[in-house]
Amino acid sequence: MDLSIIILNYKSRGLVRQCVKTIELFAPKCSYEIIVVDNDSKDGTAEMLAAHFPAAKFPQVRFIQTGANLGFAGGNNVGIRASGGKYVLIMNPDIIVRPGAIDEMLRFMEANPDVGVAGPKLVHPDGSIDYSCYRFPTYAIPLYRRTPLGKLPAGKRAVASYLMDDYDHETTRDVDWLLGAVLTVRRSALDKVGLLDDRFFLYFEDTDWCRRFWNAGWRVVYHTGANMVHFHERLSAQGSWVTGPFRKSARIHIESCVKYFRKWHFADAKAAEKNAKQRPPA
Repeated sequence: MDLSIIILNYKSRGLVRQCVKTIELFAPKCSYEIIVVDNDSKDGTAEMLAAHFPAAKFPQVRFIQTGANLGFAGGNNVGIRASGGKYVLIMNPDIIVRPGAIDEMLRFMEANPDVGVAGPKLVHPDGSIDYSCYRFPTYAIPLYRRTPLGKLPAGKRAVASYLMDDYDHETTRDVDWLLGAVLTVRRSALDKVGLLDDRFFLYFEDTDWCRRFWNAGWRVVYHTGANMVHFHERLSAQGSWVTGPFRKSARIHIESCVKYFRKWHFADAKAAEKNAKQRPPA
């Protein structure tokens, strides 16, 4: 098996159908499997898959019910454990695959054996860039992004650096970390680095994972030769800076942020930031 595509669902049945449909429409040329993992959505996803992607016609499509909401890391880990591909492609249901995109990601991974994780260029439905590669955050970044402090000159500079505004997002290059919406992971690297840290229920698990790949000697690369459409909705950022923290998604984001910085202390974050600035393009 060359590729295992893992789609984690939580109450997104319609998006799952569309995602699987586009994968099958622009199917990779290699051997592959699609594993849909459901975090106890109770939204009829299993029935939808059986109706629209019956096993007799789509034997490569599998469904796993976790029986509980395990979060992003926990749910994807269930899929990874059940997968058998040389490469693992984690994909959110809100991704639309474009022709040749998956093949190009695998071609890139095959041509660059020192790359542990790679992500495609993501765009919004209107064609504009959906920023999905970043520099490692420092303690100040969450504060700047969630409060009026981000409007100060120092805040604007820090956020711009974090979002890599100095990069045109048109050339393939090494980056600190990639958004977990679409990640192509090398199995041999995964076996050494380990699964996603399921202590992060939601948010920062992708940041943490990419740091672990870098620390283990594997490159993390943003590959613009492949692109996909992302119907991205930043739930944790909705609402004003005053009311935002009272939203459940925002509270989870803050909790994950605290866990992340406890795991990767400030001095290490600054060292990573310095190394990132010295890192040449891929």
